[in-house]
Amino acid sequence: MTEDEVVSSESVSADEQSVSADSSVTADELRAQIKPLSSNGFVRFFQNLYRKWLGVWYGFCDKHPKLSDLIYKVVFFFVFSMGVTIWQYIVMAVVPLALPKTAAVGWPMIPLAAAGGRSFIIFGDEQGWAMFICFEIAVFTAQCINFPLQRNITYRSHGNPYFQAMWYFIGWVLVSVATNALWGVANAFLLHWNVPELVIGLAKTVLTGGVSMVVFFFIFMIIFPDNNAVAKRAKKKYDNLVAKNADPEKIEKAKVAYETAQIKADKSNADKEYAKAKSQASGKAMRYFASVDRIQKAKTDEEKATLTEKSEKAFSEAVEAVKVKNEKEEVYNRVFGLA
Repeated sequence: MTEDEVVSSESVSADEQSVSADSSVTADELRAQIKPLSSNGFVRFFQNLYRKWLGVWYGFCDKHPKLSDLIYKVVFFFVFSMGVTIWQYIVMAVVPLALPKTAAVGWPMIPLAAAGGRSFIIFGDEQGWAMFICFEIAVFTAQCINFPLQRNITYRSHGNPYFQAMWYFIGWVLVSVATNALWGVANAFLLHWNVPELVIGLAKTVLTGGVSMVVFFFIFMIIFPDNNAVAKRAKKKYDNLVAKNADPEKIEKAKVAYETAQIKADKSNADKEYAKAKSQASGKAMRYFASVDRIQKAKTDEEKATLTEKSEKAFSEAVEAVKVKNEKEEVYNRVFGLA
C-alpha cells in the first residue's frame, strides 16, 4: 500500500484508533488536512518532493526568520523577473517577423562614427518605429505580469494597490528611459557589426531586462516595504510625540499612521503564518499516516512496537500542527474580517 492509498483510505485502522484515543483531534480530522495528490504518478512524485522540501524550509524559517525572509524574497523576485524576461524575448523574437522594417527613426538621432554612422537613439529604433513599439509592448506586458506576482507572492503586500501601481509605473518609465539610452549605444554597434537579429533580440532582452531587474529590486523595496518595520517606526514616532507632549493634532495624526501601519503588518503576518501552518499540518499528517502504513508492514512484534512508538510521536506532532493551524486560521479570519 502506498502513502497515497493510506491517506485516501475511508476507515481508521486499529493502530490509528489506539494512537488517537486520548486526543481531541482524530485520525479522520488529520486526514482532512491533507491536500489530495494528483492521480498522475509523474506529477505526484514532484508533489511529494515539494511537500518534503516545505518541511525542511519551514524548519529553517523557524531557526532563521530574518535570513529566510530575505532568501524567500530574493528567490521569488529572481524567478518572476527571469520569467517575464523570457516573455519579452519571445515577443521580440516572434512579433517583428510580421512587421515591416523601415528607415531609422527616433530621437535624438546622433550619428556614432565608431559605429559606422549608426545613430544613437533613445526613443525609436534603427529599424523603424515598428521595432521600437514592439519592444515597448513586450516590456509593458511583462511588467503587467510582473507587478501582481511580485506584490502578492514575493512581498505579500497589503498596501494600496493603486498607489503602488502608480509608483511602479513611474519607476518603469524612468528605468525604460535609462535602459533605452543604454541600448541606443549598444544597438548601433551590433547593427554595424551585422549581428543576427535573433542575437540582437537576445542581447536587448538581457541588457535591458538585466538592468531593469536590478533597479526594480530596490524599487520594490520602496513600494513594497516590510510592513512590520514600517509599523515599528510609526509606533516609535508616536511614542516619541507622546513622551514630548507634542501638539495633540500631531499626536493624533501619528496615532492614525501607526494604527494603519499595524493593520497592514497584522495582515501580512497572518497571511504568511496561516499559509505556513496549513502546509505544516498537511505534512505532519502525511508523516503520521506513513508511519501507520509501516506498522502494518512490520514482520515482528519488536519491530511493530518500535514503529508504534514512532507513530505515537508522529501523531502527537500532527495533532499539535493541526491545533496551531486552527489558531492561525482564527487569527487570519479575524484580521481579514472573515470571522
